[in-house]
Amino acid sequence: MRRAILIVLDSVGAGASPDAGDYGDAGADTLGNTAAAVGGLALPNLASLGLGNLRPIPGVPAVATPAARHTLLAEASVGKDTVTGHWELAGLISRTPFATFPDGFPPEILDPFRAAAGRDILGNHASSGTEILDRLGAEHCATGRPIVYTSADSVFQVAAHTDTMPLEELYRICAAARVLLDPHRVARVIARPFIGTPAAWERTYDRKDFAMAPPGETLLDRVAAAGLPVVGVGKIEDIFSGQGITESFHTEGNADGLRRTASLLPRTDGGLVFVNLVDFDMVYGHRRDPAGYARALEETDAFLPTLLRDCGEDDLVLFTADHGCDPTFPAHTDHTREYIPLLAFARGRPGGPAAPQDSFAAVAATVADWLGIGWDGPGSSIL
Repeated sequence: MRRAILIVLDSVGAGASPDAGDYGDAGADTLGNTAAAVGGLALPNLASLGLGNLRPIPGVPAVATPAARHTLLAEASVGKDTVTGHWELAGLISRTPFATFPDGFPPEILDPFRAAAGRDILGNHASSGTEILDRLGAEHCATGRPIVYTSADSVFQVAAHTDTMPLEELYRICAAARVLLDPHRVARVIARPFIGTPAAWERTYDRKDFAMAPPGETLLDRVAAAGLPVVGVGKIEDIFSGQGITESFHTEGNADGLRRTASLLPRTDGGLVFVNLVDFDMVYGHRRDPAGYARALEETDAFLPTLLRDCGEDDLVLFTADHGCDPTFPAHTDHTREYIPLLAFARGRPGGPAAPQDSFAAVAATVADWLGIGWDGPGSSIL
């Protein structure tokens, strides 16, 4: 039975898209600028699939006979956030942007949230997650008030120290916020638990995203309706609000996500294994750490032979992204509007270039094509 393993290298963009200037992202290039910043990347396994054939990447050469079908995808949706990108990968294009609140959330949102939470809040402005903990972490621990903040994305983030607010309570108030924010079209409520002491705060992998439910049918729904498993690894279940997911596994970073995926393959019969590797974005991209970003890419590359070892001729393994987050970009610390790579590998099948695509939905079309299920949504298969 055929199976697709779809691995999202979260934020590994491949150069500014034509409309990047509209988003303040002209010149962004996550892969290229990261490689240049560290004197070249060592990614021999991704190179063998054709990553270096997509565009010049210092240290990643083009190869004469790439093992994967490969191309670049431009985003058709309005936005550059995680939910928008993943929904489009699954065939759902967002024509209306999610709401953002760069000046903080208004009383009509915060007053009912305070009532649901049973306490006042701290913060309520746009900030990086580490910076706001440096400023407000100690006051939060002293008062018990959760820290509410946002970013350039459509997010309502709630940070709390696990010794001050138990995880279950943080999740409860975030679930309450999700209900309140649906009418305001806020894409995600994110629970941001942290530990540690002043000057040594540390966010944990118990983060949980409460996303709006997809407003239409996605690839996941199609695969599940065909009676096939849809296994989410990492934050996939959160991003799709559980819709179309038949089984889900929490992960604690890239290495854990890769190991979990490899361990699932011998026991997953057909269908879709959908994986998000979050560290590129969360740990290195937003924190503008090109050395860490490069190291994460190289660690992922080194694991690929182990991952592909249990893949047979009925398996299609796809590597892609959901947006960019150039760790060298000077203008801001948010996501960047970029092309994304798509590498599609099947053992025994020839690789080579495919035509560039004007939608991330080419991923949904490609997976549906491989699995032999109907697809009349946007995008074209690259197989």
